[in-house]
Amino acid sequence: MDADQPSRVGALLREWRRRRRLSQLELAHIADTSARHLSCVETGRARPSRTMVLRLATALDVPLRERNTLLMAADYAPAYRESSLDDEDMASVRAALDMMLTSHEPYPAVVVDRVWNVLTGNRAMSVLMDGIPPHLLDPRPNVYRLTLHPDGLAPRLANLAQVRALSLERLRRQADATGDTELRALYEEVRDYPAPADEVIPDADPSAARPSPIQVPLRVRTPMGELAMFGTMATFGAPADVTLSELAIELFYPLDEFTAKALRALGSAFSS
Repeated sequence: MDADQPSRVGALLREWRRRRRLSQLELAHIADTSARHLSCVETGRARPSRTMVLRLATALDVPLRERNTLLMAADYAPAYRESSLDDEDMASVRAALDMMLTSHEPYPAVVVDRVWNVLTGNRAMSVLMDGIPPHLLDPRPNVYRLTLHPDGLAPRLANLAQVRALSLERLRRQADATGDTELRALYEEVRDYPAPADEVIPDADPSAARPSPIQVPLRVRTPMGELAMFGTMATFGAPADVTLSELAIELFYPLDEFTAKALRALGSAFSS
């Protein structure tokens, strides 16, 4: 093994520890090792075993993709495969996704990857996707671009400033927590999208917002009227595959009866 490999994995582990705001002593306690050994690993004076790399990665809640990076930096083979959703072994996953999307109709639902690219959605997503220009759909739609781009959903949002602020804060925190350069680039891109002044000003006073159990619902102007929805996220438990660990399903639900009736009417049109 090259002499610089231990220091490379050590530097990466130190970066992850600082990202998680842990001292060497705190991480050593969580990972059931000594602070002295951890210090030697971080500085390159000791080469961690494969088991130790994985133990530290688990303690640091490192994403599976980056756990493979840590292992390769220590000159070990990756522990987690990265499959395509089209692979035969992923048939059960595809079936589960199809079932979740279809059973959620007439309410919108979408499957996204780690950088919020849309992989697939159900028919009810048409209420949010109608009128989106081609340049926001190719090569893949992205949730943040669709929501915040001035050619996307943004002009149709009745509470654009609130949605924008919450979306940017969540994306920034996710980029900080994962260290993902693609997420960081996405955040910097959508942060710089212009917000129409006539959309921002009415939302500037939080007291003007309607009472709601959801902090920032999605309020969308449509030909059916203003629809109010909130979202939940679902992920796969205990994934052992990089692709599977990075999939998420966003399920939208109506916030009021008007929205529920409008979406049910849309659902009836699907089956007619």
